[in-house]
Formats: sequence, C-alpha cells, structure tokens
Amino acid sequence: MLTPNEILHYLADIESDRIERTISVSNTDKFCEAICAFSNDISGSRSTGYLFIGANDNGSLSGLRATDELLRSLAGIRSDGNILPQPALTVYKSSFDDGDIVVLEVQPSTFPPVRYKGKMWIRVGPRKATANETEERLLIERRTANAATFDARPCYGASIDELKTDIFNAYYLPRAVDKEVLLSDTRDIKFKMASLRFFDFKADCPTNAGMLLFGFNPEYYHFGDYVQYVRFDGKTMASKIVNEHKFTGDLVTVLSKLDSFIETTIEQKHPVFVSALREETRRSYPHIAIRELLMNAVMHRDYESNAPIKFYEFADRLEIVNPGGLYGNARPENFPTVNDYRNPIVAEAMKVLGYVNKYNRGIYNVQIELVENGNGEAIFDFDKITVFGATVHNALELLLTKLNIDRKDFFVNYKENDTYNVVDNSSDKGLDVSDNVTKGPNLPIIENSFKDVGKDVGKDVGKELSQSIIDILQLIVVNPSIKIAEMAKITGLTNRTIERALAKLKETNKIKRLGGRKDGKWEVS
Repeated sequence: MLTPNEILHYLADIESDRIERTISVSNTDKFCEAICAFSNDISGSRSTGYLFIGANDNGSLSGLRATDELLRSLAGIRSDGNILPQPALTVYKSSFDDGDIVVLEVQPSTFPPVRYKGKMWIRVGPRKATANETEERLLIERRTANAATFDARPCYGASIDELKTDIFNAYYLPRAVDKEVLLSDTRDIKFKMASLRFFDFKADCPTNAGMLLFGFNPEYYHFGDYVQYVRFDGKTMASKIVNEHKFTGDLVTVLSKLDSFIETTIEQKHPVFVSALREETRRSYPHIAIRELLMNAVMHRDYESNAPIKFYEFADRLEIVNPGGLYGNARPENFPTVNDYRNPIVAEAMKVLGYVNKYNRGIYNVQIELVENGNGEAIFDFDKITVFGATVHNALELLLTKLNIDRKDFFVNYKENDTYNVVDNSSDKGLDVSDNVTKGPNLPIIENSFKDVGKDVGKDVGKELSQSIIDILQLIVVNPSIKIAEMAKITGLTNRTIERALAKLKETNKIKRLGGRKDGKWEVS
C-alpha cells in the first residue's frame, strides 16, 4: 500500500506502463481495461501497476470525495467475472486537503493472458492497447512457464484430433472472446486453443483443461472424470437402488445435462393443500442451490484422483462428495468467506459458459435458497482430508416430520376419514401454515391436485359426465360437507349450474345426500 507521500510522488510524474490517472468515478470499462493491462505486464517488469482515481492528467487532485459505495464497487471488479483470470487487486483511498485519491493497486498475473470481456489489453508505454498476435504468444509462453495447476499442464499422449473442436469454435469461442477480435482472427485451431490455455505448444498436445472440457473421451486420460448419480429408496446405502446414472464425457456437454437433470428429476415439485381455496407447490430441493453445489463439485474437484463425484439421493437428503478437500487458502475456519481454485482454467471456462455467475458468492446464495425453501442450511463435511462433502436435507421430508405424517401415507391417493386440516395463518412462506394441525374430516394434504383426486372415483365417470361435473365431483371427494356457494367460488360456475350438475350426479347414482341442507354432507357412491 502506498503512503500519501508516495502517491503524491507518482501523481507528479508522467503516466507510464505502471501509472494511469483518471477523474472518472463511473467509467467501469476504463477501469477494467487498465486493470487487465497492468495484470498482463507485457514488459515483464514484475512491478505493481497503479490506477489513480480522482487525479487530473497533470497530476493535480480533482476534489473527489470517495464514498464507501464507490470503494465497494471498485473492489467488486475483482470478482465479477468480467476479468479472467481474476486479477490480484487491492483498493484503498488516501485523503488530502484538495480531495481524495482512490488507488487500484494491481499485481502482474502469474498466469497471463488476462482478458476483459474477451479482449486482451496491455500497456504500451503510457497508453493502453489490445495485444497483437506476437504479444499474445509472448504472454501464453510466460503462462506456460509459470503454470503449476493440473488443468494447465499438458495432457501427454493426447492430440488435437481427440478434441471436439467444433464445440470449441461454434459454442465456446463466441462466449470467451470479443466478437470483433474473432472476426479478425485467422489463426489455426491450435493457436486459438492455446490462447485460452487449452493447448500446449511446447508439448504439442491439449492441456488437461482442454481434454476435460472438449475431449471425446476425457475419462481415458482422467479415470475419475465422471459424476456418479445413485438414488436409494431409503436412508442408507444399504437401501434398494431405484435409479442410477453415469454422467461422463466433455464438460461442456456434461454440465448442460446435469443442469437439466437437476431441474427435471431432483427438484421434485409437490402440490400441497394449505386451505380450501389454495394449494402450494413445495419443492424437495431448490434447483438453483443444488445446481450451484454440483457445479462447485465439478469446478473444485481433484482430477488427479481416480474417484468420481458422488451425487447420492436418499429418501431424506442429498449428498454430494467430490475428491479433493479445501484447497489453497480455503480452510474450515474461513470457509466460505475465503476461496481458492484448484482448477483455475476450468473455473474460468465455467464462468464463460454461464455455470458460475459471480465468484465467492455461490455458497452464500445456496444457503439463502435452501433456508427459504425449507431445507435448512447445507451441511459441509471438512473432516475427510481427501474429499469434500455437502449434505442437503429434503424439505418435503422435513415438513412431513413436522406434521407427524408418515411419508407412505403422503404418496397415496386420498382415503376417506384419513385427512388433515391445515390452518392457513396467511403465511406466504408455506412452512408456518402447519403450526396448527388437527386430524379430522376436512382438507387432505396429498400429492395430488384437485384434478387428480377424483380419478379413481368411478372409472367411467369421464365417459358419462362433462369436465365441469367431474370438477364438482372431485370437490365433493375433497370435502363432503362443501356448500354450493363454495363450489361456485372455486370453480367459477354459477349456483344454478352447480345445482344442475349435482342433480345429474344424483340421477346417475354417483352421489347421494345424507342429512339436511345445512348440516348434511355428500356421499360418493
């Protein structure tokens, strides 16, 4: 961090490949381009770059008064995903009589090239410019020399022919590189892949990241590169297996399949009645939270392990276990506040593909989603050094436990005299409506909606009666004491139409009336 005297010294000097000044406080593009250029350090000086906000071109102060909101906004540039790989950035202010100076201190990247929105910016003396082909190659070679992570190392024995270059060209490149840059890029496929760290020129083969993301058969080189999904009928692994699937292949395809699988299979939506006029859809698991946890497992796993990611679904919970414990600066005592990346190239690619929205915020958002859905917070397992585990409880199972309802009874059709009355306390959350639960002949809490309840009441009903009459019959099944006015309010039909439908049902011996008009009830024949 610079002292006030050092700041004044730099401001009095001319702009250079290490210094840039601006009076703007809102030109985010300008800030990010400067950060990107300092990170790339094309001159190889290994010196810190400084962007001074609040200074005129001649070095005088503009009179800026920096707010906390401005400092937070500038600090957020580091992790908003627009500059990749993430820059090493420090933001602070220094106050003077003539105004404040906000300093963005940028360290040279160990793993260039660094891009802002797909463009590679460098410093050419006192000005910024986009890198040409020679400058880009220099930065690629510098990264190769510094590379230490597994995904940046060569996948020895593999060739460019083993990669799905069509997916890279048509699907990935337009998301990773600026459109104008792409239009003028006539280089061959190896150079294009190398510029994004998916190919190693020195070894003349794909990197491990290139093979993981675009390989025809990545599992041939990385034996544990797949996700093993197993669904158990009970609460232990000794329970009967009712479904299993192996997600394998290039990550671009696998990630898409996992996303769809979570939404269509894992989320499990169940209609639950909360009042005579309303039912709510409860989700066993929220799609966004489970997606984030599974994507984190793919992003942070140890690909040198032969073990797969285990995605196990039990009757009462989900368990996600990935090889490799917390990495780098991340430790149990600072998780999830502090994060680090075992596979920075894979992490960057997942951001480009849209599976990571913003770094360092995922787990925080997961916990919010889970709590709001009724699952409670995810439980993370740090005890096993070689693996990382996450457990999420089934929200529906927790609700049934709270209501003291056996899950087997929940997943069957309505039976007479086996119903539950949920008192609606006007809660939009849904879970609090179960605070007053009594057993009695009123409203059932069942998986089926109104239209499903009556399916087994008279197998040939649909052949003889109109849909409106069937709807009325189903209302009677749900509440035998229901009044004509209530039926009209729910169905939107007139009282006269309801009376004609009831007459038709009595005429066809589908129902009969027991008791008087006020205190009686309907009985389904």
